[in-house]
Amino acid sequence: MSTIVKGEDLTAREKRFLFWASFLSLTAAGFGFSFRVAMQGTYGAELDLTQQQVGQIFGAALWPIALTMIGFSLLVDKTGYKAPMIGAFVLQGISGVGTFLADSYGSLYAFALCAGLGHGIVEAVINPICAAVYPKEKTKWLTILHAAWPAGLVAGTLCIIGAEKVTGGLDWNVHALWIILPVIAYGIMYLPCKFPVDERVQAGVPYMEMLRQVGFLGAALASVLVIYEVGNQFFTLSGATLPANWFNTSLIAGLVVGAAFGVFVRGLGKPLFFLMCLLMIPVATAELGTDGFIKELMTPVLEGRRIDPAFALVFSATIMLVLRVFAGGILRFFSPPGLLCLSGIFSAIGLYWLSGAAGMAVFIAFVLYALGQTYYWPCVLGFVSERYPQGGALTLNTVSAIGLLSAGIVGGPILGVAFDRSIHDKAADEQPALAQSATEPGSLFWMEHEKISPEAAGEYFATLPEGERAPAEEAYAASKASAGRDVLAFAVRFPALLFVVFGAIALYFRARGGYRPIELQAHE
Repeated sequence: MSTIVKGEDLTAREKRFLFWASFLSLTAAGFGFSFRVAMQGTYGAELDLTQQQVGQIFGAALWPIALTMIGFSLLVDKTGYKAPMIGAFVLQGISGVGTFLADSYGSLYAFALCAGLGHGIVEAVINPICAAVYPKEKTKWLTILHAAWPAGLVAGTLCIIGAEKVTGGLDWNVHALWIILPVIAYGIMYLPCKFPVDERVQAGVPYMEMLRQVGFLGAALASVLVIYEVGNQFFTLSGATLPANWFNTSLIAGLVVGAAFGVFVRGLGKPLFFLMCLLMIPVATAELGTDGFIKELMTPVLEGRRIDPAFALVFSATIMLVLRVFAGGILRFFSPPGLLCLSGIFSAIGLYWLSGAAGMAVFIAFVLYALGQTYYWPCVLGFVSERYPQGGALTLNTVSAIGLLSAGIVGGPILGVAFDRSIHDKAADEQPALAQSATEPGSLFWMEHEKISPEAAGEYFATLPEGERAPAEEAYAASKASAGRDVLAFAVRFPALLFVVFGAIALYFRARGGYRPIELQAHE
């Protein structure tokens, strides 16, 4: 008698229990992220950390996610889903308790790493679980599932703000323990759960066929990003100098790995799946890369109304939470490509408006932007799961991992270059002496640009007469503030690109009779 549990074998109650336990596991990751957003300045100052060290701690909770997502996608057929989730439970619990006890850069980094590894395992498991439990409505339930992330951001931030108001102030490390609440809750909920196997396994699709869905194209793209990011982390943490041609080296190495993978599985990979992986780069840039600049705009508006600036995160996450929870109604009228196309319109209009908005108009523009960004990630996951079910957990998690990696490798740096260019151009127009004294070359990948060195700018201001120094510094500060708006105007091109490409994909399916999910049939 077979011991394999299929999604269809679960009762409606068992499905709901498993889904909401999965929801809470991702909520716990949101709690951990909200703690680092809210408290990184505090623990950085108290422990005398440099800004680089604070950034490295923050990054340690992010970059491992993609690695564990891809890695566990290759292993869950052997391990099942329950064992990895036990590991995620342990890692997330350790991250909370360990951060509470941490008193140095090294310990904070180690426990942030635990948080990132745990988060990656959670994502690697809950996405295919959701697809296996709700095979007829994958996009709807994946979108609702990913409402857990903003739910964790909202709940975690409100716990921190509320505790501060009630107690009059807690030590920063106490707030690290909030993550224990959802961790314990989902751990208890998972205990009686039956875990179904992946729908690919249910249908008897061979493991090698799963690998062929990714093939050379997907493996090469993922490998380039992974090698580049792992190398960045190694050189940064070791104190060694990053090679000037590291991107080209990573590109060649990634292509070699991808070619070896393609030869091994004897497959190029699915072209449309590869396109979706490529599109995750502008998706991640439009959704994640712009967040920091938008929050800079919202913070003074909130402070002017005597509202805690942390509510900027709560405000944005609440919009995303509500819209994702009610995604089922919206998806009755749109296919995933159609909704992704519409998302591009809203986020492009929102970003463009935000680049010039002031006062309360910032909120209105942000709502439009939020309408667009809300559905990008889960709809891409839903599309991949519905159109490439033969890829099982691997295709589903690879596309998400590429998005996470590209946000830090491509999206953030590209917007940073736009920020530097804007400051330099304004200095060249308004303060040519500053530009002449403080300009230095910059580069990103194969591209070269000019930027103002903050250190050289400080030295330049120090040479000015007392009466000229303050106005010059104020003008430079104003150029930084306006540069943030210029970045948002620059970023409009990413959702505009998504509108065009997703629109073309939607038209492609319409020309072929309409978008339809692919349903796997059991192999005897």
